Amino acid sequence: MSALTQEAGLPSGAAPPAPDPAAAIVTRGLTKRFRGGQVAVDALDLTVPRGAVFGFLGPNGSGKTTTIRMLLGLVTPTAGRFSVLGLPPAQALTRVGALVEGPAFYPYLSGAANLLRFDAADPAAERGTARRRVAAALDRVGLAAAAGKRYRAYSLGMRQRLAIAAALLGPRELLILDEPTNGLDPQGTREVRALVKEIAAEGTTVFVSSHLLAEVEQMCTHAAIMRAGRLVAQGTIASLSAGRVPLIRVETPDAAAAARVLGTLGLAAVRAEGDEVTAELGAARPETINAALVGQEVAVRGLAVVRPSLEDVFVGLTGEGFDVDG
Repeated sequence: MSALTQEAGLPSGAAPPAPDPAAAIVTRGLTKRFRGGQVAVDALDLTVPRGAVFGFLGPNGSGKTTTIRMLLGLVTPTAGRFSVLGLPPAQALTRVGALVEGPAFYPYLSGAANLLRFDAADPAAERGTARRRVAAALDRVGLAAAAGKRYRAYSLGMRQRLAIAAALLGPRELLILDEPTNGLDPQGTREVRALVKEIAAEGTTVFVSSHLLAEVEQMCTHAAIMRAGRLVAQGTIASLSAGRVPLIRVETPDAAAAARVLGTLGLAAVRAEGDEVTAELGAARPETINAALVGQEVAVRGLAVVRPSLEDVFVGLTGEGFDVDG
């Protein structure tokens, strides 16, 4: 086994995949089996394009955090190969920022003082530029005005942004965030979402692990879906929904009559529940459907085309929602 392979933390005899200049992360057959035989990650083949905001999706226990720990060299794979920024992880880590399993700071110190302590623990950091880099990181995440406030007085959203600032103290080509909006209120979630988009717009690839599908759908350009340690799909957000049939949804007090009209129009999978009727849109035009309903004197309160969400895609691929044990 070469020194390079040992340094990367790869299993004996493994070598990183061939460099791909268009990819920030590449894994091939990446597997982690714990003592007792539990397989946390099973033969993962993942490609994260450079410049993407990449959502890594799955229920709790699906292998997301274990995968991140392997990518960061914190856990040794049982089998497989991987590279980060085209390099073994030990060589790439100075160009990677990460937030794994929540921030940990001293509550009695200010945000700026915490970041200075964090920076001092980094052997690769330039000591003479620490204060300038801390000020720049705080400004980048919108915490410049709260730099002198004690961490214990920070809101949850501010704490998450401070953790992201810690990951951005040096120039980063890749930012890895494990459940960055976990436990946040809607305002904190919006803050972190906006920050991730800003960081990506500046050219940094962002890899976001989450079990919140709607959140990822608003934030990400690409996604991969995990289930019980296995990858079930990956691609752009649009491509994951491709081939999924959009629905027409009608809100009406005359659900039975509306369902009959949709049936006569040849729409498939017509369902009526309460004051709502849905059907597969197919080649039909929404305005034609609306005109037919009104022509048959069906009262229409609302009519909308519903595109498949990431949750719909996940349920379609696995037959289960995200409230399952993975």
